[in-house]
Amino acid sequence: MDVQALKIDRRETASASRRRRRRGGRFAWVAVFVLLLAALGFLFRDRLMTFVDGWRLPEVTVENVVRAHPAAAGAIAGTSANGHVVAARRAALSADTPGRIVALEVTEGSVVEKGAVVARLFAEEYAAALDRAQADVVAARAAKEAAEVAVRAADNEIERRRREAAATAAAVKEASSRATLAEGRYRRAASLQQEDAGSRAAAVDAEAEWKAARAAEEVSQAQVEVAEATIRDASQRAEISRAELASAVARIHAAEAAAELARATLEKTIVRAPFDGIVVLKDAEVGEVVSPNSFGASTARGAVCTMVDFDSLEAQADLPETSLAKVAVDMPATIFLDAYPDHAYRGRVSRIWPTADRQQATIEVRVRFDERDEKLRPEMGLRIVFASGDATEQGSAKRDEDAPPPILIDESAVLTSNGRSGVFVVERDVVRFRAVEVGERRGGRIAIQSGLTVGDRIVVSPPPRLEDGDRVLVQKT
Repeated sequence: MDVQALKIDRRETASASRRRRRRGGRFAWVAVFVLLLAALGFLFRDRLMTFVDGWRLPEVTVENVVRAHPAAAGAIAGTSANGHVVAARRAALSADTPGRIVALEVTEGSVVEKGAVVARLFAEEYAAALDRAQADVVAARAAKEAAEVAVRAADNEIERRRREAAATAAAVKEASSRATLAEGRYRRAASLQQEDAGSRAAAVDAEAEWKAARAAEEVSQAQVEVAEATIRDASQRAEISRAELASAVARIHAAEAAAELARATLEKTIVRAPFDGIVVLKDAEVGEVVSPNSFGASTARGAVCTMVDFDSLEAQADLPETSLAKVAVDMPATIFLDAYPDHAYRGRVSRIWPTADRQQATIEVRVRFDERDEKLRPEMGLRIVFASGDATEQGSAKRDEDAPPPILIDESAVLTSNGRSGVFVVERDVVRFRAVEVGERRGGRIAIQSGLTVGDRIVVSPPPRLEDGDRVLVQKT
């Protein structure tokens, strides 16, 4: 018996054992890898399912069903246009003369009355000019009073001289009468002397008396001439006084005009409110220079502030030319502010501009508010819905103005199946066809009368092969 053949080869046994261990290690690693893949698949199962669904499910766009903006709802049944709140009375206040602001009495939001002081400019030189002009008026009036006194004095002098001239004229007449009588006595005495009926002494005395009477007459006549000359001189002085009085009156007028000009110039340094309103913009500060003619490279401000008459607020919109035929003056309209979309303002078309904007192809329209409140502010965005239809429809719309706004959806979401209008509503990831009752449509939107509720998710532009009960992949926006 060969004992050597029964001997165990330890090297072969060790080699087989190593091979078995290697095979077992590989199986363990495979098991670990499989378990790891399973764990990863479990952890990321949602993403994997989404990835798989992205390949095999139709992708759709959804829209949440909400109540329409009142303006959008109104636009479905009528013509509409966007615009702003504007003021018919708006003024940028500036001084009539250039100057530096020394006082600013208002700020944004200040309520001012007509004639109230808004700002003051530096005015010391204008005030000094006014003081001087007023002093010139006082001096001119004093000169007028002095001229009036001189005129009265000249008139009194003329009157006195005339009385003196009258007395002198009476004396001349009396002297002339005495001279005539004396001449008669002299001639009789001379005649008697020649006839030797009278004495020579009597004739000489009569001649002397006659000459004395003639001399007295000549003196009185000279006094009359002097009195007349005095009257003429007094009259000339009176004329000069009257001329000075007229000049003084003219100087008063000139001084008063200069004072009025200085006062007006001083008033130009005061900026006043032209009407009752509210300051909406402060354009300058104290210390800045304002000028009514500032332009170009000038550093001067053109205005001190801007104020608006809130009682003149109205709605302004740019209406497309294609809608002009549907709008007329005095047509009712509803205004919705962007800031308060749930509140409707009633109004009427007050003006339609006579010209159009060539570039925008629009025409400006103004709508007057029937009532205004504190919510209205200039430059607020708004939407105007112009009424359409007959008076019955308008009255019905007015009665239903408190009803909730209708539901408006994208027109592409509505399709027809078996003669029924409906939409696909997404419930989780499954679409369900739901019949709806549709109303008016405009601008790609359609009104839903029934069939949908707020919060529903509907498919917009559904794929052609989409059917009720299909699973879909909602596109993320």
